Amino acid sequence: MKRSLLALAALTAFAGAASAQSSVTLFGIVDLNARSQKNGSAGEIKSLSQDGINSSRLGFRGVEDIGGGMRAGFWIEGALAPDTGNAGGQTWQRRSTVSLLGGFGEVRLGRDYTPTFWNHTVFDPFGTNGVGSANNLMTQQSQATVLNSGIGTQVRANNTIGYFLPAMGGLYGQLMVAAGEATTGNKYGGGRIGYGAGPFNVAGAYGQTPKTGTMVDDYTEWNVAGSYNLGFMTLYGFYGEADYNNLKQKNAMAALSVPIGAGTIKASYNRVSGGADQIAAGYVYDLSKRTAVYATYARISNDTGYKYVTSGNGPINNTTGQNSTGYEFGLRHSF
Repeated sequence: MKRSLLALAALTAFAGAASAQSSVTLFGIVDLNARSQKNGSAGEIKSLSQDGINSSRLGFRGVEDIGGGMRAGFWIEGALAPDTGNAGGQTWQRRSTVSLLGGFGEVRLGRDYTPTFWNHTVFDPFGTNGVGSANNLMTQQSQATVLNSGIGTQVRANNTIGYFLPAMGGLYGQLMVAAGEATTGNKYGGGRIGYGAGPFNVAGAYGQTPKTGTMVDDYTEWNVAGSYNLGFMTLYGFYGEADYNNLKQKNAMAALSVPIGAGTIKASYNRVSGGADQIAAGYVYDLSKRTAVYATYARISNDTGYKYVTSGNGPINNTTGQNSTGYEFGLRHSF
């Protein structure tokens, strides 16, 4: 839902004048579902949960033409908890950036996704959301692993300076550095390069969080992923490795999505090295361009010594080597 700067100023009691050279957009997503999750002998929890196919959010973004082929922009976006009305209060930690854009590309400052995370979410047909998310095999429940060792840069980073390539045919890419500011696990440097043209899209990324504070080693991650649209279906693939303190985790995924009229069938298979397998299947039906209903089922088979789960809000399981299953039925509306 778009508002002119003048209308937004009236609604929010901000002073200012709108012009044809500037605009502000209010946007968001509300995604809620009925979910059931069973984690081995820990039992089952039924809940009204959120973020089954998209992350619930509220945001503001704007752009101003400053002449000479250049524009200035901002993007402020925060997570919502619509199942409870966000009783904890609103923050803006999904993205908080200001940018300068032109023929040279984009320079972006603030809190944003890291280059290494983009391949996780872009090439996962479940969008790293819900019980079918490929990210279910990144960290284990209530157990320290290579990917939850106090590193704060796996998804987003604070205090970043980023550069994005301008439009160059199908070529795209970005670089990012983040100042640690004396906070353990927050310093970061990484990049991503990709090519997407016609039905084909492929990208690779690398990032490093140098040893600081209580860290015992550098944390590094690299990955490569791609998709190919055959018309009647889209195929996806992902492979990545993360390394910390001589521990290495390898993640692989193969997936597909099949459009059928107003609906889409999704399925994926994920494997984490020496730990677990996940299968997921789902269906999304678009009631309109902005509203959809969906259903998703996922099952994780854990090897002895591992306890990955299909989402983060199920019962805590203190026994390794047991299965985790989850399913959800939901409604998503974007504005």
